[in-house]
Amino acid sequence: MGVTDSFVSALKGRRVLVTGHTGFKGSWLSLWLAQIGAEVHGYALEPPTTPNLFEEAHVAGVLASHTIADVRDVVAIGRAFVDTSPEVVFHLAAQPLVRESYLDPRGTVEVNVLGTVNLLEAIRAHRQPCAVIVVTSDKCYENREWVWGYRENDPMGGHDPYSMSKGATELVVASWRRSFFPPERVAEHGVRLASARAGNVIGGGDWRQDRIMVDCIASLERGTPIQVRNPQSTRPWQHVLEPLSGYLMLAARLLESTSENANEFAGAWNFGPAVSDVWPVRRLVEETIECWGSGSWIDMSEPSAPHEARLLALNCDKAHHRLGWRPTWDASRSVRETVAWHRVRLEGGALRDVTLGQIGAFAAGGGPVATGRISS
Repeated sequence: MGVTDSFVSALKGRRVLVTGHTGFKGSWLSLWLAQIGAEVHGYALEPPTTPNLFEEAHVAGVLASHTIADVRDVVAIGRAFVDTSPEVVFHLAAQPLVRESYLDPRGTVEVNVLGTVNLLEAIRAHRQPCAVIVVTSDKCYENREWVWGYRENDPMGGHDPYSMSKGATELVVASWRRSFFPPERVAEHGVRLASARAGNVIGGGDWRQDRIMVDCIASLERGTPIQVRNPQSTRPWQHVLEPLSGYLMLAARLLESTSENANEFAGAWNFGPAVSDVWPVRRLVEETIECWGSGSWIDMSEPSAPHEARLLALNCDKAHHRLGWRPTWDASRSVRETVAWHRVRLEGGALRDVTLGQIGAFAAGGGPVATGRISS
């Protein structure tokens, strides 16, 4: 059975609102939802980079509606719910960068924390039964530099403003769930609210600054050495489709849940790779160079740089046992798929086609590595 079989029937034909749909993960998610037959509505700012996956893969062409607005705009987010009456909401809109949070801590908190409050209040005001997944980050945990993975019931925290904002967002979600959307009373309010935490995602079409795979691809395309800030820091590397498959499986379970079992799914969830895929940055860089076929890297560690966690991993036993979710591509496969995607772009290939081709291969349970142009 392929990955898609576990959620396609539950989501096909559903009205789905994706906030942050112009971003990297949002673009992949929007294409996947449209491919399985959902009616996809998007709410986000303009794409955050040039180039960007949203435009390169012509994501707007698969959307039922495309709203450019800010999650900090209470009126706009409320109007979006009136206009779309979503049955499923994936909240991805966020300020996603640690270093940016040092430059603009207030803006980071406003977008990540208050933006989520605005979304949840719009849901409360609209009184539309729906399944809601608020996506945060593995950095929401109070990081003690443990070698073992964090579990969903470990304390929230965060050294830097970004991580703190994600921990605070999780507290907001938990509070609104207890206060306004208790799972045992879902028959009354109709809202099934969960949160999802993922590891470091890679994949084709990410051009955000301060991301190691982005830096790798850019340097390899230019033929210059890759500058690596933290070569010994470990991260749970996974292809973007890994956590997205978890979000989709969770959405299906939420939609199907009742007052008797909603508490089993309306909560916090980790979607991370296997322990064997928690690599030091150095290994990721070297595997990327090997897949590319040429290149080099240099250590650019900055002792005075803003603090970033050195050790970080997730425990995903809950998702394994309750959702039946398992990683499909290991870190090596994820690197190969990312390099293959960017090779297609360099050759002038159709990027929506290669993106949908990788989604199809993943959903089928693996499939061959994309190595060239994929025709429609």
